[in-house]
Amino acid sequence: MVTPLPMATPTLRSLARSLGLSRTTISDALRGSPRVNPKTVSRVRAAAEAAGYERNPLTAAVMSHLRRSSGQKFRGVIGAIEMIDGPQTDHAVRYNESVLAGVTERANRLGFKVERFQTSPDGVRLSRLDTILHTRGIQGLVILPVLAFPDFSSLSWPRYTAVYIDYLISHPPLHCVCSDHYRSMIALLQTLHARGYRRPGLYMEILHDERLHFRWEGAFLALQRYLPDIDAVPVLRLKSVTRDDFVAWFRKHEPDVVLGHKVEALAWMKECGAKIPKTHGFVCLNSLRTNNDCAALDFQAPQLGARAAELVIGQLLHNEFGVPAEPSLTTIPARLIEGPTLRTAAPKKRTAATAAG
Repeated sequence: MVTPLPMATPTLRSLARSLGLSRTTISDALRGSPRVNPKTVSRVRAAAEAAGYERNPLTAAVMSHLRRSSGQKFRGVIGAIEMIDGPQTDHAVRYNESVLAGVTERANRLGFKVERFQTSPDGVRLSRLDTILHTRGIQGLVILPVLAFPDFSSLSWPRYTAVYIDYLISHPPLHCVCSDHYRSMIALLQTLHARGYRRPGLYMEILHDERLHFRWEGAFLALQRYLPDIDAVPVLRLKSVTRDDFVAWFRKHEPDVVLGHKVEALAWMKECGAKIPKTHGFVCLNSLRTNNDCAALDFQAPQLGARAAELVIGQLLHNEFGVPAEPSLTTIPARLIEGPTLRTAAPKKRTAATAAG
């Protein structure tokens, strides 16, 4: 039997909360600091091991240096770069604003100011942006998410260090920070399974799947195979999912819970006779597309921005400039936001006694 995974990885904050200790005490205990009572050290390490927490010594050393710097005076400027390559959807704008808020808050705490720059074919081009950044002495860059596949290769990369806040960038290949879509889908399906759903259905537009190297679909298909008592429902995967496409798929395969990006699917499900959440469930795979009226996944955009700021500042402090030889990917799992479109527990099984009553 597959054991449901938690929706978030264990952190110093979560360990501190569960043990009733401060984050500083937790950190010192994990480092073996003599300032912490040996019994407390043993207790903290046992709890960390049980929770699956793993301390990265290199990351800890970098962040320790950053925290020591947080109370110092102004240290520099980070450029937040946004490429406008077409019409911007409302949820994309809201997402970038949330990411930028996380970048700004974390950078400010570490002594850095954030300046926002936009580049577009009809506005500031990359060549002009390159000159502006160089003139202002800005070397650390955080590149905000772009809907398509961005190309920043024309910037003078030997003088910059950067992190892209999305799954992948190839021109040039940079360090990236993004939501862990694969793990998030696995955790979501395990949660739904624990609540009694047995015919989950996924619908998505092809671009969403391709941008993430099929992370959503890959995790969905894997869990269809390995979760017990699951009935496989084919993925509805089209260039653009319309009402007619969805209704035909829903009526043919009869999923009992539906996952996808378009909240319009709720109305389409009701047209087919679904009574939500009594008979069917629905989860939007992007909370920014909702009005907080359904269950959804929150990509935790501010946390992504904060992590990107930390990485860029760490690279600046270590004089790491240019395109990295081995680009890395840092991921943070999404968080399930509960809503009226999901039941909160598995339905009780009817017994002979309850049926008779």
